[in-house]
Amino acid sequence: MVLRADDLIDRRRLRRKLTFWRVAALVVAAAGLIAFSTWIYGDDFTGAAVDHIAKVKIEGTITEDEDLIKQLDAMRQSSRVKAVILSIDSPGGTTVGGESIYEAVRELAAEKPVVAQVGTLAASAGYMIATATDHIVARKSSIVGSIGVLIQYPDVSGLMDKLGVKLEEVKSSPLKASPSPFRPTNDDERTMVRKLILDSYDWFVGIVAERRKMTKPEALALADGSIFTGRQAVANKLVDAVGGETEAIDWLATKGVDAKLKVVEWKDAQ
Repeated sequence: MVLRADDLIDRRRLRRKLTFWRVAALVVAAAGLIAFSTWIYGDDFTGAAVDHIAKVKIEGTITEDEDLIKQLDAMRQSSRVKAVILSIDSPGGTTVGGESIYEAVRELAAEKPVVAQVGTLAASAGYMIATATDHIVARKSSIVGSIGVLIQYPDVSGLMDKLGVKLEEVKSSPLKASPSPFRPTNDDERTMVRKLILDSYDWFVGIVAERRKMTKPEALALADGSIFTGRQAVANKLVDAVGGETEAIDWLATKGVDAKLKVVEWKDAQ
């Protein structure tokens, strides 16, 4: 069969078009595969599967967060995590919540460099968690401190009187179910609550003294509930340096961590 010149040219054009669309289809398929893998595997596909600096955010009210504790333990066990940045922005929370996360961070810090980066504030239990790391950085205007323990309970007995509601109770001992919001507290009840508060307070102050390398009197002088700016906190040895993530990474570099490693935020689904 004899082909004319025009037929040869048309065939070559057709081949070029087919080649273009085949390449385009492969590119689209590859992009789709990457997007699908990222959606399914998250950072395990894009970042956490290689050596990196892990970052975890601790925000809002501190409670006994089992998911966060498991996440911190996973960071400890991961050979790909070379260091950890705790990004803290919390006004505090429960003492049990602060204690449980504090202990998890200490276990992590025993094996890998961990630094706290304070955002707007790290107060009360939020600051407690920050002290579990080996280095704390905060912005100049961050709020830090509020070292202390607080228990609050309402007294609605006056409202009950106005509504004509009376409460009757039978209990095994005078301090059972005390303090109660349905009646004013008496001296014995307030003494019991104060003992409870002072025991937790003494434990909190001891943590600050130990972790911030202070004497107990030095820690007590700062543990009157006061809050401090980042600059004041540095002067009072509650914070190590002013700065943000860059300064946190600079400190990690002094501990042998490659400062060029990617910072990967670990989330709940990690």
